[in-house]
Amino acid sequence: MRVIVIGGAGYIGSHVAQELLDRGHAVTVFDNLYSSARASVPPGARFVHGTILEPERLTDAIDGHDAIVHLAALKAAGDSMHAPDHYATANIGGTIHVLNAARRTNTDRLVFSSSAAVYGEPRYLPIDERHPTDPTNFYGYTKLQIEGLMEWYAKLGTLRYAALRYFNAAGYDPSGRVRGLEYQPANLLPVIMEVAIGAREALSIFGTDYDTPDGTGVRDYIHVSDLASAHALAIEYLERNERNLVVNLGSETGLSVRELLETARSVTGRPIPTREVARRAGDPGTLVASSGLARRELSWEPRYSDPNTLVTTSWDAYRR
Repeated sequence: MRVIVIGGAGYIGSHVAQELLDRGHAVTVFDNLYSSARASVPPGARFVHGTILEPERLTDAIDGHDAIVHLAALKAAGDSMHAPDHYATANIGGTIHVLNAARRTNTDRLVFSSSAAVYGEPRYLPIDERHPTDPTNFYGYTKLQIEGLMEWYAKLGTLRYAALRYFNAAGYDPSGRVRGLEYQPANLLPVIMEVAIGAREALSIFGTDYDTPDGTGVRDYIHVSDLASAHALAIEYLERNERNLVVNLGSETGLSVRELLETARSVTGRPIPTREVARRAGDPGTLVASSGLARRELSWEPRYSDPNTLVTTSWDAYRR
Protein backbone atom coordinates (compact mmCIF):
# COMPACT_ATOMS: atom_id res chain seq x y z
CA MET A 1 0.00 0.00 0.00
CA ARG A 2 1.16 3.57 -0.70
CA VAL A 3 1.07 5.56 2.55
CA ILE A 4 1.94 9.21 3.13
CA VAL A 5 3.02 10.05 6.68
CA ILE A 6 2.44 13.75 7.36
CA GLY A 7 4.86 14.76 10.08
CA GLY A 8 6.89 11.62 9.37
CA ALA A 9 10.27 13.15 10.20
CA GLY A 10 9.22 13.83 13.79
CA TYR A 11 9.75 11.68 16.85
CA ILE A 12 6.60 9.56 16.56
CA GLY A 13 6.33 9.96 12.79
CA SER A 14 9.77 8.53 12.07
CA HIS A 15 8.92 5.44 14.11
CA VAL A 16 5.59 5.10 12.27
CA ALA A 17 7.33 5.43 8.90
CA GLN A 18 9.86 2.75 9.90
CA GLU A 19 7.09 0.39 11.02
CA LEU A 20 5.23 0.84 7.74
CA LEU A 21 8.39 0.15 5.75
CA ASP A 22 9.00 -2.97 7.84
CA ARG A 23 5.52 -4.17 6.86
CA GLY A 24 6.22 -3.72 3.16
CA HIS A 25 4.35 -0.47 2.47
CA ALA A 26 5.63 2.22 0.10
CA VAL A 27 6.12 5.28 2.35
CA THR A 28 6.28 9.00 1.61
CA VAL A 29 7.22 11.36 4.43
CA PHE A 30 5.78 14.89 4.20
CA ASP A 31 7.29 17.26 6.76
CA ASN A 32 8.27 20.91 7.15
CA LEU A 33 11.23 20.00 9.42
CA TYR A 34 10.14 22.70 11.90
CA SER A 35 10.80 20.46 14.89
CA SER A 36 12.52 17.53 13.18
CA ALA A 37 15.42 16.72 10.86
CA ARG A 38 15.79 15.26 7.39
CA ALA A 39 18.13 12.63 8.85
CA SER A 40 15.21 11.21 10.87
CA VAL A 41 13.44 10.00 7.73
CA PRO A 42 14.03 6.23 7.55
CA PRO A 43 16.03 4.87 4.61
CA GLY A 44 13.64 3.64 1.96
CA ALA A 45 11.04 6.36 2.50
CA ARG A 46 10.52 9.09 -0.08
CA PHE A 47 10.73 12.60 1.38
CA VAL A 48 8.73 15.69 0.40
CA HIS A 49 9.43 18.98 2.14
CA GLY A 50 6.28 20.99 2.81
CA THR A 51 3.75 22.18 5.35
CA ILE A 52 0.07 21.41 5.85
CA LEU A 53 -0.52 25.16 5.67
CA GLU A 54 0.30 25.05 1.92
CA PRO A 55 -2.86 23.46 0.43
CA GLU A 56 -1.67 23.05 -3.15
CA ARG A 57 1.68 21.48 -2.24
CA LEU A 58 -0.06 19.24 0.27
CA THR A 59 -2.61 18.09 -2.30
CA ASP A 60 0.10 17.30 -4.82
CA ALA A 61 1.97 15.26 -2.19
CA ILE A 62 -1.11 13.25 -1.13
CA ASP A 63 -2.25 12.51 -4.68
CA GLY A 64 -1.57 8.90 -5.69
CA HIS A 65 -1.49 7.47 -2.15
CA ASP A 66 -3.87 4.89 -0.69
CA ALA A 67 -3.81 6.12 2.90
CA ILE A 68 -2.74 9.10 5.03
CA VAL A 69 -1.21 9.06 8.49
CA HIS A 70 -1.55 12.58 9.94
CA LEU A 71 0.76 13.44 12.84
CA ALA A 72 1.68 17.06 12.07
CA ALA A 73 0.74 19.35 14.97
CA LEU A 74 1.94 21.68 17.67
CA LYS A 75 1.73 19.55 20.80
CA ALA A 76 2.86 21.26 24.02
CA ALA A 77 -0.19 21.44 26.28
CA GLY A 78 1.22 24.22 28.47
CA ASP A 79 2.29 26.33 25.51
CA SER A 80 -1.15 25.96 23.94
CA MET A 81 -2.66 27.91 26.86
CA HIS A 82 -0.50 30.93 25.98
CA ALA A 83 -0.59 30.71 22.17
CA PRO A 84 -4.06 29.50 21.16
CA ASP A 85 -3.82 31.38 17.86
CA HIS A 86 -0.77 29.35 16.81
CA TYR A 87 -2.38 26.07 17.86
CA ALA A 88 -5.68 26.82 16.15
CA THR A 89 -3.92 27.72 12.90
CA ALA A 90 -1.47 24.82 12.86
CA ASN A 91 -3.64 22.04 14.26
CA ILE A 92 -7.21 22.84 13.22
CA GLY A 93 -6.49 24.95 10.14
CA GLY A 94 -3.77 22.61 8.93
CA THR A 95 -5.98 19.55 9.34
CA ILE A 96 -8.76 21.19 7.34
CA HIS A 97 -6.23 21.42 4.52
CA VAL A 98 -5.41 17.71 4.97
CA LEU A 99 -9.09 16.74 4.85
CA ASN A 100 -9.73 18.90 1.79
CA ALA A 101 -6.68 17.45 0.04
CA ALA A 102 -7.85 13.92 0.84
CA ARG A 103 -11.26 14.74 -0.59
CA ARG A 104 -9.84 16.28 -3.77
CA THR A 105 -7.52 13.31 -4.40
CA ASN A 106 -10.05 10.61 -3.39
CA THR A 107 -7.69 9.36 -0.68
CA ASP A 108 -10.28 7.87 1.61
CA ARG A 109 -8.32 6.32 4.50
CA LEU A 110 -6.92 8.52 7.26
CA VAL A 111 -5.19 7.58 10.52
CA PHE A 112 -5.07 10.59 12.84
CA SER A 113 -2.80 11.28 15.79
CA SER A 114 -5.25 12.33 18.50
CA SER A 115 -4.58 12.57 22.23
CA ALA A 116 -5.78 11.60 25.68
CA ALA A 117 -5.89 15.36 26.27
CA VAL A 118 -9.40 15.30 24.76
CA TYR A 119 -10.68 13.83 28.03
CA GLY A 120 -9.52 16.51 30.46
CA GLU A 121 -9.76 15.87 34.18
CA PRO A 122 -10.66 12.18 34.72
CA ARG A 123 -14.10 11.46 36.12
CA TYR A 124 -13.16 7.82 36.55
CA LEU A 125 -10.12 5.62 35.97
CA PRO A 126 -8.99 3.95 33.84
CA ILE A 127 -10.24 6.19 31.05
CA ASP A 128 -12.06 4.37 28.26
CA GLU A 129 -13.49 5.76 25.03
CA ARG A 130 -16.92 6.33 26.64
CA HIS A 131 -15.41 8.82 29.08
CA PRO A 132 -16.75 12.38 28.62
CA THR A 133 -14.52 14.65 26.53
CA ASP A 134 -13.85 17.98 28.27
CA PRO A 135 -10.31 19.21 27.56
CA THR A 136 -8.55 21.29 30.18
CA ASN A 137 -5.97 22.71 27.76
CA PHE A 138 -6.27 24.24 24.30
CA TYR A 139 -4.09 21.56 22.71
CA GLY A 140 -6.65 18.93 23.75
CA TYR A 141 -9.42 21.16 22.42
CA THR A 142 -7.79 21.26 18.98
CA LYS A 143 -7.57 17.46 18.87
CA LEU A 144 -11.23 17.09 19.85
CA GLN A 145 -12.33 19.58 17.21
CA ILE A 146 -10.36 17.70 14.57
CA GLU A 147 -12.09 14.45 15.55
CA GLY A 148 -15.39 16.23 15.02
CA LEU A 149 -14.30 17.48 11.61
CA MET A 150 -13.31 13.98 10.53
CA GLU A 151 -16.67 12.63 11.65
CA TRP A 152 -18.47 15.17 9.48
CA TYR A 153 -16.22 14.63 6.45
CA ALA A 154 -16.89 10.90 6.81
CA LYS A 155 -20.67 11.49 6.95
CA LEU A 156 -20.58 13.72 3.88
CA GLY A 157 -18.20 11.69 1.73
CA THR A 158 -16.21 8.49 1.46
CA LEU A 159 -13.61 9.16 4.16
CA ARG A 160 -12.88 6.39 6.66
CA TYR A 161 -10.73 7.33 9.64
CA ALA A 162 -9.12 6.02 12.78
CA ALA A 163 -8.47 8.50 15.59
CA LEU A 164 -5.77 7.15 17.91
CA ARG A 165 -5.91 8.82 21.30
CA TYR A 166 -2.35 8.56 22.56
CA PHE A 167 -1.47 8.71 26.17
CA ASN A 168 2.22 9.60 26.82
CA ALA A 169 4.59 8.52 24.07
CA ALA A 170 8.09 7.62 25.24
CA GLY A 171 11.11 5.47 24.39
CA TYR A 172 12.96 4.79 21.13
CA ASP A 173 13.20 2.02 18.56
CA PRO A 174 14.67 -0.95 20.48
CA SER A 175 16.82 -1.91 17.48
CA GLY A 176 18.40 1.55 17.38
CA ARG A 177 17.46 2.35 13.79
CA VAL A 178 15.52 5.54 14.58
CA ARG A 179 18.09 8.02 15.86
CA GLY A 180 16.52 11.47 15.52
CA LEU A 181 16.05 13.12 18.91
CA GLU A 182 13.12 15.35 19.74
CA TYR A 183 13.66 19.06 19.09
CA GLN A 184 13.10 21.14 22.25
CA PRO A 185 11.08 18.38 23.96
CA ALA A 186 8.46 19.19 26.56
CA ASN A 187 7.54 15.62 27.56
CA LEU A 188 8.94 14.16 30.77
CA LEU A 189 11.24 11.33 29.65
CA PRO A 190 13.20 13.23 26.96
CA VAL A 191 13.65 16.12 29.40
CA ILE A 192 15.01 13.65 31.97
CA MET A 193 17.40 12.34 29.31
CA GLU A 194 18.60 15.86 28.47
CA VAL A 195 19.40 16.42 32.14
CA ALA A 196 21.18 13.07 32.28
CA ILE A 197 23.48 13.98 29.36
CA GLY A 198 24.09 17.50 30.68
CA ALA A 199 22.04 19.42 28.10
CA ARG A 200 19.84 20.85 30.89
CA GLU A 201 20.75 21.75 34.44
CA ALA A 202 17.76 20.18 36.18
CA LEU A 203 14.37 18.58 35.73
CA SER A 204 11.44 20.81 36.71
CA ILE A 205 8.76 18.83 38.56
CA PHE A 206 5.49 20.65 37.91
CA GLY A 207 3.47 20.11 41.04
CA THR A 208 4.16 17.94 44.09
CA ASP A 209 0.76 18.32 45.77
CA TYR A 210 -1.44 16.19 43.53
CA ASP A 211 -3.71 13.58 45.08
CA THR A 212 -1.34 10.77 44.09
CA PRO A 213 0.82 8.41 46.18
CA ASP A 214 3.92 10.63 46.01
CA GLY A 215 2.28 13.96 45.14
CA THR A 216 3.54 14.10 41.56
CA GLY A 217 1.52 13.65 38.40
CA VAL A 218 0.77 10.10 37.23
CA ARG A 219 0.70 9.29 33.53
CA ASP A 220 0.27 6.27 31.29
CA TYR A 221 3.47 5.95 29.24
CA ILE A 222 3.26 4.05 25.96
CA HIS A 223 6.38 3.07 24.03
CA VAL A 224 6.65 4.81 20.67
CA SER A 225 7.24 1.50 18.87
CA ASP A 226 3.97 0.22 20.30
CA LEU A 227 2.28 3.37 19.00
CA ALA A 228 3.86 2.81 15.60
CA SER A 229 2.50 -0.74 15.34
CA ALA A 230 -0.99 0.57 16.17
CA HIS A 231 -0.84 2.98 13.21
CA ALA A 232 0.00 0.17 10.82
CA LEU A 233 -2.77 -1.99 12.28
CA ALA A 234 -5.22 0.91 11.96
CA ILE A 235 -4.48 1.23 8.24
CA GLU A 236 -5.16 -2.47 7.83
CA TYR A 237 -8.38 -2.08 9.86
CA LEU A 238 -9.63 0.67 7.52
CA GLU A 239 -8.79 -1.53 4.54
CA ARG A 240 -10.95 -4.35 5.92
CA ASN A 241 -13.84 -2.42 7.45
CA GLU A 242 -16.39 0.14 6.30
CA ARG A 243 -16.55 1.89 9.67
CA ASN A 244 -14.49 4.44 11.55
CA LEU A 245 -12.59 3.84 14.76
CA VAL A 246 -11.70 5.90 17.83
CA VAL A 247 -9.43 4.12 20.32
CA ASN A 248 -7.13 4.81 23.24
CA LEU A 249 -3.50 3.77 23.07
CA GLY A 250 -1.90 3.34 26.46
CA SER A 251 -0.06 0.80 28.58
CA GLU A 252 -2.90 0.76 31.16
CA THR A 253 -0.29 1.36 33.89
CA GLY A 254 0.30 4.64 35.70
CA LEU A 255 3.79 5.94 36.54
CA SER A 256 4.42 9.05 38.61
CA VAL A 257 7.04 11.64 37.77
CA ARG A 258 9.16 10.45 40.69
CA GLU A 259 8.84 6.78 39.72
CA LEU A 260 10.03 7.46 36.18
CA LEU A 261 12.80 9.69 37.51
CA GLU A 262 14.09 6.99 39.86
CA THR A 263 14.03 4.42 37.05
CA ALA A 264 16.07 6.82 34.94
CA ARG A 265 18.59 7.40 37.74
CA SER A 266 19.00 3.63 38.09
CA VAL A 267 19.41 3.00 34.33
CA THR A 268 21.70 5.94 33.57
CA GLY A 269 23.73 6.02 36.78
CA ARG A 270 23.37 9.82 36.71
CA PRO A 271 22.09 11.95 39.62
CA ILE A 272 19.55 13.91 37.47
CA PRO A 273 18.98 16.96 39.69
CA THR A 274 15.45 18.36 40.05
CA ARG A 275 13.64 21.52 41.06
CA GLU A 276 10.06 21.67 42.30
CA VAL A 277 7.82 24.28 40.66
CA ALA A 278 4.11 25.10 40.51
CA ARG A 279 1.60 23.02 38.58
CA ARG A 280 1.03 23.87 34.93
CA ALA A 281 -2.40 25.14 33.92
CA GLY A 282 -4.61 22.38 32.57
CA ASP A 283 -2.58 19.43 33.90
CA PRO A 284 -4.74 16.69 35.51
CA GLY A 285 -3.25 14.75 38.42
CA THR A 286 -3.68 11.25 36.97
CA LEU A 287 -4.30 9.92 33.46
CA VAL A 288 -4.38 6.16 32.90
CA ALA A 289 -5.89 4.44 29.87
CA SER A 290 -8.14 1.56 29.21
CA SER A 291 -6.92 0.20 25.86
CA GLY A 292 -9.25 -2.77 25.65
CA LEU A 293 -10.98 -1.51 22.52
CA ALA A 294 -7.67 -1.24 20.62
CA ARG A 295 -6.76 -4.74 21.75
CA ARG A 296 -10.06 -6.12 20.47
CA GLU A 297 -10.47 -4.16 17.22
CA LEU A 298 -6.83 -3.96 16.13
CA SER A 299 -5.44 -7.12 17.78
CA TRP A 300 -2.88 -4.74 19.26
CA GLU A 301 -0.68 -5.50 22.25
CA PRO A 302 1.95 -3.15 23.71
CA ARG A 303 5.28 -5.00 23.86
CA TYR A 304 7.80 -2.41 25.01
CA SER A 305 5.94 -0.17 27.46
CA ASP A 306 7.40 -1.33 30.78
CA PRO A 307 9.37 1.38 32.66
CA ASN A 308 12.78 -0.22 32.17
CA THR A 309 12.40 -0.57 28.39
CA LEU A 310 11.03 2.97 28.08
CA VAL A 311 14.05 4.39 29.87
CA THR A 312 16.70 2.03 28.47
CA THR A 313 15.76 2.63 24.83
CA SER A 314 15.68 6.38 25.47
CA TRP A 315 19.07 6.30 27.17
CA ASP A 316 20.54 4.28 24.30
CA ALA A 317 19.37 6.98 21.87
CA TYR A 318 20.52 9.97 23.93
CA ARG A 319 23.93 8.72 24.95
CA ARG A 320 24.79 8.16 21.27
